[in-house]
Amino acid sequence: MHSTEPEAANARAWVQYGHHHLQRGTVIPDVDRISWGFWPTGPGAEVLGDLAGLRVLDLASGLGRHAAHLVREHGATVDAVEASASQHARAVARYGDMPGLTLIHADAVEHLQCSEPYDVIYSIHGLGYINPHRLLPALRHGLKPGGRLAFSVLHTNFRGRGPSSSVAPRTETLPLADGEDQIVEMWVLTPKLWEDLCVDNGIFLDGIDVLDAPEEDNPVAVRLYRARSRALPSRPPALPQLGEVAGG
Repeated sequence: MHSTEPEAANARAWVQYGHHHLQRGTVIPDVDRISWGFWPTGPGAEVLGDLAGLRVLDLASGLGRHAAHLVREHGATVDAVEASASQHARAVARYGDMPGLTLIHADAVEHLQCSEPYDVIYSIHGLGYINPHRLLPALRHGLKPGGRLAFSVLHTNFRGRGPSSSVAPRTETLPLADGEDQIVEMWVLTPKLWEDLCVDNGIFLDGIDVLDAPEEDNPVAVRLYRARSRALPSRPPALPQLGEVAGG
């Protein structure tokens, strides 16, 4: 049984994060592109392919800005699921009336387990806060056969500490503007570990994008993983005809 305390600590931190910005009245502009790192560089929405007519899920959607961008600029229909009540409240206040966008307050794993499978699932910085042993099986369940998955996660933190070689959470800092920083527990894993976890759950990597900070003196690095779920055979194997059965 995997401990739930790291995720519980993260839930408390993100609730506090949302409350802080609600009280502060923080104004954050809409995004004009999908940025998988912390900077407006690297690939954008093209990672997700053509979204027309597809069911799309933004996992750990936060304020909902990226989901709203896909609806507004790419004609997508998006479900945006966020576990933090305060972050969800911020999203509802801002985008609650947007056609094509459904804002959902729920645990990511529980939502994936009870929802109809999606054609495309993406997450920007969200997967690192959820135990992958709990999340990856739910992601496989939540993706249609052949469905696309894209997620970005921390690779190297601001102190220059790189990814861990074991599937265990470690302490990181969630900064707050004009407030006390929150302590979180994150799964910051090597690309090999992420690939192994995905493959073990029927999800196969198509590629990894290196997203490093543009400043030479900034060690922060992110990795973007592009993947797909195992597709079903195009048609079932032919049944043996009468007389072809072994021993017949």
